[in-house]
Amino acid sequence: MSKYSVPKRVKSYTKVSRSNNENDSFFDNIKRLFIVGVACVLAGIVALKLYLAILPPIANLSDFKPNMVTKFLSSDGEVIKTFNACTFSKVEANEIPKELKEAIVATEDKNFYNHPGYDLCGVARSVVENAIAGRVVQGGSTITQQLSRMLFLSNEQSFSRKIKEIIIAAQIEKSITKDQILTMYLNNVYLGSGAYGVEGAAQIYFAKHLNQLTLAEMALIAGLPQAPSIYSPFNNLDLAVKRRNQVLLRMYKMRYIDKETMEKAQAEKVHLTTMPQSYLLNKAPYFCDRIMQELEKLGFSEQEISQGGYKIITTLDYKTQIKTNEAIVSDMNAYGLRGDKNQAAVFVFSPVDGKILAYAGGKDYSKSQYDRVTQAVRPPGSAFKPFIYTAAVEKGVSPNDLIDDKPFSAGTWTPHNYGNKYRGQIPVYKALMISSNVCAARLIQYVGVRAVIQIARIMGITTPLEYDYTIALGSNGVKLYELTRAYGVFANGGFKVEPYGIERIESSRGKVLYSASRPRITKVLSTDTAAIMTAMLETVIERGTGAAARIGKPAAGKTGTTDDYKDAWFVGYTPTIVAGVWVGNDDNTKMGGLTGGSVPAVIWRDIMKVAVDSIGSGDFEYPEVQLDGNPKSINPKLTSSSSKGQSNESRIEDEQIDEVPMVPVNQIEHVNPNVIKPIEQNQSVGVAKPSAVPSQSEQSRVSAPIPAPVPVQNPVVNAN
Repeated sequence: MSKYSVPKRVKSYTKVSRSNNENDSFFDNIKRLFIVGVACVLAGIVALKLYLAILPPIANLSDFKPNMVTKFLSSDGEVIKTFNACTFSKVEANEIPKELKEAIVATEDKNFYNHPGYDLCGVARSVVENAIAGRVVQGGSTITQQLSRMLFLSNEQSFSRKIKEIIIAAQIEKSITKDQILTMYLNNVYLGSGAYGVEGAAQIYFAKHLNQLTLAEMALIAGLPQAPSIYSPFNNLDLAVKRRNQVLLRMYKMRYIDKETMEKAQAEKVHLTTMPQSYLLNKAPYFCDRIMQELEKLGFSEQEISQGGYKIITTLDYKTQIKTNEAIVSDMNAYGLRGDKNQAAVFVFSPVDGKILAYAGGKDYSKSQYDRVTQAVRPPGSAFKPFIYTAAVEKGVSPNDLIDDKPFSAGTWTPHNYGNKYRGQIPVYKALMISSNVCAARLIQYVGVRAVIQIARIMGITTPLEYDYTIALGSNGVKLYELTRAYGVFANGGFKVEPYGIERIESSRGKVLYSASRPRITKVLSTDTAAIMTAMLETVIERGTGAAARIGKPAAGKTGTTDDYKDAWFVGYTPTIVAGVWVGNDDNTKMGGLTGGSVPAVIWRDIMKVAVDSIGSGDFEYPEVQLDGNPKSINPKLTSSSSKGQSNESRIEDEQIDEVPMVPVNQIEHVNPNVIKPIEQNQSVGVAKPSAVPSQSEQSRVSAPIPAPVPVQNPVVNAN
């Protein structure tokens, strides 16, 4: 071995040492980089904190308002429509339930009351969680950061936006209190299905205000901010319930609620609103269409209305309108009327000042925007009879006079009672109460067709009316709007008032641009006539064909059912409210035995119970009208020579079915309902087409026969 040769063992050791030195150098470099990186991060955090510490507050943040556009409001201050695809309703801090605030804090930001508006540890944690998942699973934003994004930033997913979010959050914390931040957040957070803010969500999902929500409902709303479209109960109810229960569990873990309360709320069934989706963002779509028409008449263009930022206060009563929407759907569903062609319309107004209180032109606006209140012209059936009796009262007929409820003929026209049931001699008021067809026919023969048409015209009916005895049984089409307005004359002492919908218009700065003047009121009937008609029509509800419409308060009204059950009506009133209801098929097909005393009367009852509670109603302030059934002699010589048949009176109190006119459809002439012809003696005026939708095909034009001249005698007789 050479003296200069190195032993193999030594060479091996040298190589290992060199390798170890290289590894140590690598790890040392990593450590240095890590230390430098941590130092830089800490320095950045310190610098950021120092920067955030010197940021000024945001001026006037507590007065911040979203950039909303024109709004329609009800008379009691509820927003019924905004020109956005959303619902926004601002509430004050004291109007938000404590449980809802706790649910939001437990779900969105458990350290909300302890951090300065941002949580850097939370941001770091979310970065790690997202890196592990390979996608965004945790936002890491505090409630204040979310608010800064809502008010001032976009939803862009970027690091720079996150930094801006933190900076603005720090400024927000310096500007307003924690409770103000939470309130502003709850007023602006998007909660799915077009709802901005918790009050909007309460209305859209449950048709309630915040103070009416249960703990379970509040928890469901609190679970929506993370993913509104995913957790919306309209989209996935099972997922919404699962998320709700997670919120309740978090509330329990944070000791906001006890275990028993949590389990009870988790077991609660979800009761979402049954209203069609179109009513969630617009509480009264048919009414709002009418308001748009009124605005255009006042000189406002559609673009100006939608973008002008106006505040339009309407006459609508919010509670009555919401009940109207609900009653149409629920009551029709209860009777199996679920098809798209099965429709109903409701018009409610004040006969005193003309304010429109509720308005629904159909069952579901999203499926049909056709307004059946003002556009549809349908035969009213027996709901037209009050005009016959009004003409008779004006001519001196007393409600206690006797009239023959016996088979009757006038020329070739022979009307019949429902089921061919006759009762002999009965008082006039009872004839109206049970809706006798032959008695109405006798009365129109006595007073004359012209007198009846004149009465209908001055009370507000403008649709064409046939110069024919058959109008006594409601064979001619009318509009629900006009028929309801006419009944208002009975309620208001003989005065006719013109309904209106706009109370006031304000600019975005609060300047009043328009204020409704006094309504147009016209005296068309004597007070005595209105009192007598009201007394008779009260018996219709008390013990006649409209018994299903009883509301436990003074009310009067009349049922109406057309031939073959194609149209069913109920129009009635209290001293302060008049409401008309129509139910029928858009294609003018039969309704399967449906009468005015059934679904229309029930819808009317359900609406009026809410209306009288909201608006108020007293007793009719009319001279007393005695309906004693014991008439005194007026003119014994006036008898009905054409009457024949039964002479005994049956128990009319048991009769609950509205009479239907036996007028063959092929005897009715159909013409353009928009044409109003002058009424001349011996001239036949076109009958309005009985259809609700304008797209229906025209039916054959066959003239109704004018009854041959017959001796006109007083149809009422007296008991000596």
